[in-house]
Formats: sequence, structure tokens, C-alpha cells
Amino acid sequence: MSDAQIEVNETVGGGEEPPGRANVSRNLETILRIPVVVQVVLGSAVMPVSHLLKLGRGAVIPLDHRVGEPVDVVVNGRIIARGEIVVVEDDNSRFGVSLTEIVGPVGSAD
Repeated sequence: MSDAQIEVNETVGGGEEPPGRANVSRNLETILRIPVVVQVVLGSAVMPVSHLLKLGRGAVIPLDHRVGEPVDVVVNGRIIARGEIVVVEDDNSRFGVSLTEIVGPVGSAD
């Protein structure tokens, strides 16, 4: 074994992080701080523009989800979870979502 190989092994085995690992940790921390918009979708509706133009105050738009069905939790256009609408305990004037299902990545066996 050459001296260079011994030196590399001692550095890696000596408890110090290999060069680059600290950069990966910093990059991961930066990525984990990126804000994302989380949307809760109660449902959707399809209608012609003519109906849309007739809508006014008090109009009701029927949605494709029924009362009691899970709502979709969407991040960046992808459904990541489903849940039930709840009233936030600390503030009765706000709604929240109690997650009932985490949706696996596209193509997973979940």
C-alpha cells in the first residue's frame, strides 16, 4: 500500500467528514428551508364560459367531491396526501386538514 492510500484511509477513518459531505449537508439544509405552497382541494367543477359569466353573488357551484369524502392535499400540482376537513382546536375560526392517507410517489407500489 502506498503512503497516499494510507493517508486517505486515516483521514476518512479519523472521524472527520470527507470533503464535500459538509457541502451536501449545507445544500440539504438550504433545500429543506424552501417554502412550498400547500393547497387543499375540496373539489372541482367543469362548466362552459357561458355559465361562468352568469355567476353572481350567492351562486353555488356544485363540486365533484361529496360531503365526507377525503380532500386532496396538493403541493406543486401533485397530490401528496388526502384528509378530512377539521376545525383547528386553538382557533375555532379556522379550518385545517387531518391527514388520513399519504400518497406514494408516482409509480410506487403503495
